[in-house]
Amino acid sequence: MVPKGWVQGCVGDLLIGLESGVSVNGEDRLAQPGEKSVLKVSAVSYGCFDPKASKVIDKAEISRAKTKPRAGQIIVSRSNTESLVGASAYIDKDYQDLFLPDKLWQTVPKPDANMKWLSYVLASEHVRYTLSKLATGTSGSMKNITKGELLSLRILIPSQPEQTKIAKILSIWDQAIMNTDKLIRASKKQKKGLMQKLLTGTKRLHGFNDEWKKYQLSDITKIIVSPVDKKTVSGEVSVELCNYTDVYYNNEITKNIKFMKATATSSEIKKYMLQIDDVIITKDSETPGDIAVPALVSEELNGVLCGYHLAIIRPNKSTVSGAFLNYLFSMPKTRYYFFTLATGATRFGLSIGGINKAQFSLPTVDEQRKIADLLSRSDKEITALEQKLSYLKQEKKALMQQLLTGKRRVKVDAA
Repeated sequence: MVPKGWVQGCVGDLLIGLESGVSVNGEDRLAQPGEKSVLKVSAVSYGCFDPKASKVIDKAEISRAKTKPRAGQIIVSRSNTESLVGASAYIDKDYQDLFLPDKLWQTVPKPDANMKWLSYVLASEHVRYTLSKLATGTSGSMKNITKGELLSLRILIPSQPEQTKIAKILSIWDQAIMNTDKLIRASKKQKKGLMQKLLTGTKRLHGFNDEWKKYQLSDITKIIVSPVDKKTVSGEVSVELCNYTDVYYNNEITKNIKFMKATATSSEIKKYMLQIDDVIITKDSETPGDIAVPALVSEELNGVLCGYHLAIIRPNKSTVSGAFLNYLFSMPKTRYYFFTLATGATRFGLSIGGINKAQFSLPTVDEQRKIADLLSRSDKEITALEQKLSYLKQEKKALMQQLLTGKRRVKVDAA
């Protein structure tokens, strides 16, 4: 059903046409001032435009380059993976030293068409799905759409004033999303710097002056490698299992995680039951870079067992805080140490001896706890911002679905 005052049309009704660039040779590096670059297809994805996704054009090819990104236009990817073909982004300023390749189109609009509004239509879930299904190609990874397919794509078109109002409303949400994303990146950068200073003793907290002491991990913790797998065996006790992905994707292990159901023997339950303040690390992985990823058991789990491919690092609480140790394991220096120790061909792993020999410098337990509390507060702030970002994106998505279909109408100023 077409909303009152709207018309059923197609993308081509709003455009004079689509222009593209040409394929030119270039060097895959960031351009220096004055150099000319050609965009990669990766410059456009899910409504975002990344001008740095480009390569420097060879001097001999510069004369062939054409079509620069222009303010107020939309760039569309005509060739990409099935999920990204037809991806588009609105351009908010002119780029004098950038050029389009042959695989990116740019809109040439009719006088009264609002390209900001159209950019939201092209980024909508329905249009993205339609374009991905229209795409064809013999390659399993690269698909293509034609100009005809894009221009003939059926859309609902409101009046020009309503287009402008819809675009303005959604732009406000975009700004809120962008501001929150900037805050998250700034907070993560600040936390990274704080970790580097606090976990190495470069920056000391007020009231703490004792020298740090160096320990071998085996002297301050107990290493427990679990053999408990995901199988259910008749006659064994039903248990909940903390597995590899629970550790890999979470900084903390809490009761909020939906643990896997499995079975274990009574002796396994006694030996591999997780305790508060345990640090769990990934002991085995398909890539060495995913070795020794840590997660802290931050609350009582009431009988959850540690699963296969993981190791429990159980701290001696008189010497080391689990929360502090968890942050130490997150440091790039620590991750690199375990990366160099990982052995294997198709699957990499750590030996208990390798884990035991890791060395750490520690302050007093009181200072450890203060440092961990400070970093934990930083983590909670980042988590709150990430939840806000997720909320804003979901709300914008729902609003787009309503506004772009006319299910929710906007008031426009009288002429």
